[in-house]
Amino acid sequence: MLINWCILLGVVLLMAFYNAGYQANQSIEAPTHIQTTSKNPPKPLITNKKEQRKKLYQLLGKLPDRNRPISVTLLSTQETDELIIEKLLLDINGQELVPAYFTKPRNHTGKLPIVLFNHSHFGQYEVGKEEFIRGRPEMQQPPYALALGRAGYAGLCLDSWCFGERQNRKELDTFKEMIWHGQVLWGMMVYDNLRALDYLQTRPEVDTKRIATMGMSMGSTMAWWLAALDERIKVCVDLCCLTDYQALLDAKGLGLHGIYYYVPDLLTHFTTSDINGLISPRPHFSLAGRFDALTPLPGLEKIDRSLKVIYQQDGASNAWQLRIYDVGHQETAAMRADIMTFYKKWL
Repeated sequence: MLINWCILLGVVLLMAFYNAGYQANQSIEAPTHIQTTSKNPPKPLITNKKEQRKKLYQLLGKLPDRNRPISVTLLSTQETDELIIEKLLLDINGQELVPAYFTKPRNHTGKLPIVLFNHSHFGQYEVGKEEFIRGRPEMQQPPYALALGRAGYAGLCLDSWCFGERQNRKELDTFKEMIWHGQVLWGMMVYDNLRALDYLQTRPEVDTKRIATMGMSMGSTMAWWLAALDERIKVCVDLCCLTDYQALLDAKGLGLHGIYYYVPDLLTHFTTSDINGLISPRPHFSLAGRFDALTPLPGLEKIDRSLKVIYQQDGASNAWQLRIYDVGHQETAAMRADIMTFYKKWL
């Protein structure tokens, strides 16, 4: 009996020694494996950005002519100690006039960098572009028009379809009517902002080589779509709405986004990472709340992995940043400070 126990003990000790050696070998070999992988990077995730932009734009439904003439009426000019605020009425889509604010520092010299600011949704259709001038509870003070002006930037913000002074029809009714005519509400929203970029090219005080775009929530989504579609945007900042579509489906969160958000046949052709990959190698800063149900964490992680690869392949690894803060769907003081630091570095 004693001999049998000795044999059994020997077998156990031998297996333990083998497993320890195996684990040690694994820990030694792991860095070698990683190093080998880095020498053989994956194939480019996006091979022809020009064609992909064209394909993405085509998904936005029947849109007005991109070359139709633009006319602008200056409705009023307001001056404060720090800021000049112009209220404009833009004829850019041929269907309805677009009210907007253009702002610039009061005491400025030379050409100014500019931020095309996209307002949020929050179900508050009466706010629209006023968010840019007056702010909102979910965002920090001062409002971005003043914050950007103090930093030496001009700004432009439109009333999007169904918001602000464009509340002549409800969002759902507008979406339904447009679908009947082969149009897409999100497409018409994007179109207006692309034409806003065309208008900025005509402003003598604007440095057209230093154009950024940003926004929170719906405005965040608009920012990364615009930057993906138009290379005239040199810097993109999106706040609280970099949502991976499949992760949103998995989380059963479709109802969290408004009807404007949904583009027919989009997922047949693009993921969120595919669209955002079109921004590379231009600087792109995304800020998200860890507890924000509109941007499920698994989706943020997936986008981050993809964009790190794309930016590395484009030779601009440091131009992409994703930061996740311990908040929900809101802008904190830390977020505001990080955004302004990003602009200072890249714009």
